[in-house]
Amino acid sequence: MGDIRKDILGKAKELGADIAGIAAVESLKRSPSSRFLEAVGAKADGVYWDPGERDLERIDWPSGAQSALVVGVSHPETAPQLDYWSHTKGGTPGNRILMEINRGLSLWIEETFGFQTHRMPYGVTDGGIYLKDAAVFAGLGCIGLNNLLITPDYGSRIRLRALLIDARLPPTGPIAYDPCGSCGEFCRKACPQGAFENQVYVAAGTGLMQLPGRNGDFSRARCKIKMGLDVDASESRPKDTTLLPNGKEGKDGMKRQVIYCRQCEIACPVGNGGS
Repeated sequence: MGDIRKDILGKAKELGADIAGIAAVESLKRSPSSRFLEAVGAKADGVYWDPGERDLERIDWPSGAQSALVVGVSHPETAPQLDYWSHTKGGTPGNRILMEINRGLSLWIEETFGFQTHRMPYGVTDGGIYLKDAAVFAGLGCIGLNNLLITPDYGSRIRLRALLIDARLPPTGPIAYDPCGSCGEFCRKACPQGAFENQVYVAAGTGLMQLPGRNGDFSRARCKIKMGLDVDASESRPKDTTLLPNGKEGKDGMKRQVIYCRQCEIACPVGNGGS
């Protein structure tokens, strides 16, 4: 089984993933985000992250799924177009790359090993899983003070997708990794909305020790305000050509693109592999 795991992770890299790891589904069912949903509900911090959260009570795991294969693609500051969001299938060019990697892995795993796979959507409200938690359990990094996944090679400048497998594969994590202990909190200071200025959640009020922003100092309500401003800004911006990572025009042609804030992500000094 160890050789199968090595082969699968190697195939993920061959198909374009910069990082890949495996987590046990049973661990993910009690991950910090899942427990937070149970304790606080989807309307955390007084807001829903998106309308689909109104009906979100739990993750519906596919029957038979035992392992989660998590893949990541670097989104360096030097390639901002990877993160430009538009009303097209896949949302961003970077996410479309991840979707193709997932598709290729799914076909290859099923044909090579006979395991059934489940390609998971990006968003939890669309039927996905908590990707940051899955990445931590897969040994790809830790949740930082900016409430994002921090990886050793790419810092927070990484995007994720997951594939569930109906086979019990040895997990590749979690790992002992924490670059935030002696950090100058550059990510928090960079936030234009002050989303980390006050403690929003406390352990006594939630019954949880693992809180958003690590110590409960992340206001997603303030973060969402900035995202709304970014959407408003896109309405006054001329339509842009949807670019693929190679710089060529995408098949979707001219679309109005949203350039979401990445300040807390880019300010993180960890990881030079994606620069």
